[in-house]
Amino acid sequence: MRLSFHFVSLFRFGIYIFLASLCSCNEKEVPRTEKTDPLLHPIEASLQDLVDIWYPKAIDTVHGGFWSDFSYKWEKEGKQQKMLVSQARHIWTAATLASFYKSEKYEKIASHGVQFLRNHMWDEDNGGFFTLLGIEGDSLRILSKGKSAYGNSFAIYGLATYYKVSKDSAALHLAKKTFDWLEEHAHDSVYGGYFDVLQQDGSWMLDVTDNSKNYENFIRKNWKDQNSSIHLLESLTALYDVWPSDLVKTRLEELLVLIRDTITTDKGYLTLHLERDWTPVSLRDSSETYRSSHFYLDHVSFGHDVETAFLLLEASHVLGVPNDSITLRKAKKMIDHSLEWGWDHQVGGFYDGGYYWSANERNIVNKSKVWWTEAEALNSLLLMAQLYPEEMRYDSLFRKQWEYLDTYMIDHTYKGWYHEGLDTDPSAKKDAKAHIWKVNYHNIRSLINVIRMLRSDFPLTNDHL
Repeated sequence: MRLSFHFVSLFRFGIYIFLASLCSCNEKEVPRTEKTDPLLHPIEASLQDLVDIWYPKAIDTVHGGFWSDFSYKWEKEGKQQKMLVSQARHIWTAATLASFYKSEKYEKIASHGVQFLRNHMWDEDNGGFFTLLGIEGDSLRILSKGKSAYGNSFAIYGLATYYKVSKDSAALHLAKKTFDWLEEHAHDSVYGGYFDVLQQDGSWMLDVTDNSKNYENFIRKNWKDQNSSIHLLESLTALYDVWPSDLVKTRLEELLVLIRDTITTDKGYLTLHLERDWTPVSLRDSSETYRSSHFYLDHVSFGHDVETAFLLLEASHVLGVPNDSITLRKAKKMIDHSLEWGWDHQVGGFYDGGYYWSANERNIVNKSKVWWTEAEALNSLLLMAQLYPEEMRYDSLFRKQWEYLDTYMIDHTYKGWYHEGLDTDPSAKKDAKAHIWKVNYHNIRSLINVIRMLRSDFPLTNDHL
């Protein structure tokens, strides 16, 4: 299937100049504030620097949507494929910036992304969004072999957030259509939760034994997983906030309880993959070679744990559960477990992953400090500091985490964030600043939330005052 474009060069240039004028890097929009916390102004400035380097640079006025690949100097290079997750994350980010800065220019950027999703990534034959498109000359070609609940969840997340700021009913309608498609195709009415790996028509892959069609994530076809589950929780939280449907509420409550009480273990970490009936998948008895090559299937992911602590509390807040002590206790346990095991006490930052060999034997398997993990940590540490002010360590750790980011993760020369902290990978200084899996929603969300918390203007902490 080919989707053709016919743009006049002058028109392209005019659109780019228009967007550039809207997003001029010289126009600083840091709101005035009287708050005196010493980190507030540096974090506000860091957010603005991050926003300025991404927009309008990432706006694709040729094919629509957003460019994906940039070098460490922010030169456009690479395949520039259009992945649903990264395109939708840009929509969410721009819409969130529009609300935060009270600025129409970011709303227009989000609208630009919504048009691309609607016109080029929605599957008119089968419903749902395609996972990946490739650029071929002036056309786009479908590259993905199947569909993903994870990817479609981010479409809902971006569309619902854009609707909240724009009141564009067409965007909300598309978010509802996506939810209905997931309900029909991905939701498991027997055991609850959702399958992530689906065929192009949305059918399950439980009985598919032949991978001659080269399906993505074929190894995970029969499983459920924490990653798609937590982001479905995130997206349905945003959708319920603007469309309080009874069914959306039911699914949101279902996911919250599943993630909190089943996917999250008693120790306080998420099981990465699970069978259809929620039996944990473990590679502990596999060979060392197999285990190492399939690390992504079974380990303790500190980044997902600290992120999920926040997402659970956010979902509880939007559901209108005041002082949800059960969820609050579990969120705290997840943060504490990550700090006790995955935190670098010397310079700060969380390691990427560890492994439990038995109840009392464990080790850090991957000491990388990945950009999105460190962003989510900043947000969750300050959240804990404000929810538990009597435990002063959280505030100290939040400040140490900011120092870590400012020293090892933020590029003060070319701007943006490295994909990994320079303390664990000095070569990251010259690695790509952006690709289809590295966008800006984790760090921009974290910085906005932290700024709001430092201004005493954050609903999750106000719930517990």
